[in-house]
This record gives sequence, structure tokens and C-alpha cells, in this order.
Amino acid sequence: MNKVLKALLFGLLALALFVMAACGSTEEPAEETMGEETATEETEETAGEGTDAEVAQEASGELVVYSSRNEKFVDALLEKFTADTGIEVQALHAGDNATPRIIEEANNVQADIFISNDIGALEHLRIQGLLEGSNPEGIESIDGTYRAEDNSWFALSARTRVLMYNKDLITEEEMPKNIWDLTDPKWQGEFAITRGGNGGMIGHVSALRNEWGDERTTEWIEKVKENAGGIMEGHGDIRRAVGAGEFAFGLVNNYYYHQQLQEPTDNNVGVIYPDQGEGEMGAVVNAAGVGLIKGAPNAENAAIFLEWILQPENQREFSFASLEVPINPEIEAIEGAATITDYKTSDMQLSQLGEVWEDTRELIESAGLDLDL
Repeated sequence: MNKVLKALLFGLLALALFVMAACGSTEEPAEETMGEETATEETEETAGEGTDAEVAQEASGELVVYSSRNEKFVDALLEKFTADTGIEVQALHAGDNATPRIIEEANNVQADIFISNDIGALEHLRIQGLLEGSNPEGIESIDGTYRAEDNSWFALSARTRVLMYNKDLITEEEMPKNIWDLTDPKWQGEFAITRGGNGGMIGHVSALRNEWGDERTTEWIEKVKENAGGIMEGHGDIRRAVGAGEFAFGLVNNYYYHQQLQEPTDNNVGVIYPDQGEGEMGAVVNAAGVGLIKGAPNAENAAIFLEWILQPENQREFSFASLEVPINPEIEAIEGAATITDYKTSDMQLSQLGEVWEDTRELIESAGLDLDL
């Protein structure tokens, strides 16, 4: 009886071990098979738009992003990146302090990606050797005019310097039609500008230097500072003040006009694209984009981000959040927005902004317009 019992117990033990081994041998392949099916379905559904599901299976860890853009334009985008890839994002919204911080951390790099509101800042970092060249999939969707020679940065959305006005205070016919007109004493106290260190102002003054030279540009800054009724922290402050009737008009980026139109009140505003006449320089265009920081501590995840952001749906997300115009002509602009081919623009190449970025800041400050409030 003992021998029979022992044999029975041995048989049961062997059977249990067989079952456990069988379960163990099929568990991992089952997950792989399921992953392959998911990736295949995703690829078929998003043909031409990237393969987020495949990326998500490979990715882990974190991505550190410094941003000079308004966080409400960036947060949803970064949340989508985490949802699509599984990579957690640590974001620092540093405004105009983002570029100086990257420079300060050159010997102790903390960030992987820089999302900039100004191409001049990106090119300035590239010139200093603080950005890394790349060749992400989809880069060909961005025209060479709007990316660095080594693809260490590329623009995604464009914006144009315009004069937004309050229709209750001034008519389109009465409005100044070019930027130099802001120096006319008749406009004293009637308009608002940003502080000198604002990225949009730096880019604009750089374009004026390219068109006029430093002497006339300095004169423009001095007179405009004297004429301005308000010098404000940012363009959002200007567009709200103009909408509320505190000023007749303000110098802003064009998407702030579209933002003001969406307000439930104080939205009776119009826009002038300046310098459109014969012999005039055209409106000044700048752009927002992303750069790859050299020595990024999470370089693999940074590379994933660059390819992810170049997928059409994410390029659209980048520009539509701020109501800017997509650089990629295959992505339609928001309803009612003029594209950069609809009006005359200044001929300064955006890549040149970085070469004069620091000099322009110094010129602005020496002309008497404070960089910070």
C-alpha cells in the first residue's frame, strides 16, 4: 500500500510540474503575440502617421523638457506623449529664462528637449554647441528654411507680428499700416508693447536690424518706448487690455488676435498685417519649435519624442493649441487664420536670428527698453 501511495504521489507531482512548465512556457509568447497584433492594428489604423503603439512597447523611463512657451500650449501635448509612449515627462515651464538656464547647465545637462517660442533662441543654442544634430523620421515634412542645418532644431508653427486693435476705439482706416508709424507722436499713449526681453520682441527687433541697420532700429526702440501707453510682461496681457479698451491697439503675435476673438466678451477686435505696401519690408515672421539638447541624460527618449512630434497629428496638436499656423503645408491652419503665403513677409531667414540673438538683447537694453519689468 505504501508503494502504491508513493507511486501515486510521485505521479501527481510529475503532473503538477508538467502543468506548471507548460504554463510558464506559454506566458511570455502569449504577451508577445498580443503585442504584435496590437502593433499591427495600430499601424493599419494610423498609416502615414507613425506607430505610437510600437514606440510605447519599447519606451520607459522619463523625458525632461524645458519650455519657454505658455504651459497651457504645452501641457496637453506632453500628456498625449506620455499616453502614447508610456514615457513620463518632467516639464519645466521657464519662459524667457529657459534659454539662459540651458546655457548655465552646459556642464551639468539636466534637460533633454527644449520647446522654444522663438527660433532665434534655438539657433543661438546651436551656435554655442549646446544642441545635438539629429535625423528623425518625418523631418522632411518641415521645409529646410524652418530647421537647422543639422536638424538639431526644427520649427513646427509660425506666427506673425501684427497690430491688433479695438474696433470700438479705432477703425481699420485710422490704424497705422507699418511698424515705423508707431514712432509718430500722435500715437502717444494709444498702444501697448511687451518688455524688451520677450522672445517675440527680440525676434522682431532682429528683423528690423536686418532691414534698417542698428542706428535706425535704435531710434525706433527709443521712440516707441516713449510713445507706448503700456509696456507689459507678455502678449496675453496686451491682447486682453486692447480687448477691454485700455488701449486702441497693441503689437502682438497674430495668434493672440485669434485668442481674443474666442473670448466671450471684449472680442470686438481687428488685425493689421503691417508693412504690406510697395517697397515696405513685409510683416515679420517668427516660429516656435523644438531642439535636442546636447548630452541629454535621456537621449533615447528624446529621439522618440522628436519622431513622435513629427507625426502629422502631433504637429497639428502643437500648432492648434496656440492657434498658430502649421509650418507643414500639408496640415491645414485653424479656421480664419491667414497662412504665411497670404501676405508679404520680411526676408530675414529665421536661422539668422540666432546669430544676432545676444546682440539684439544688448541693443534693446542700450536703447532704453528694459528686458524685464
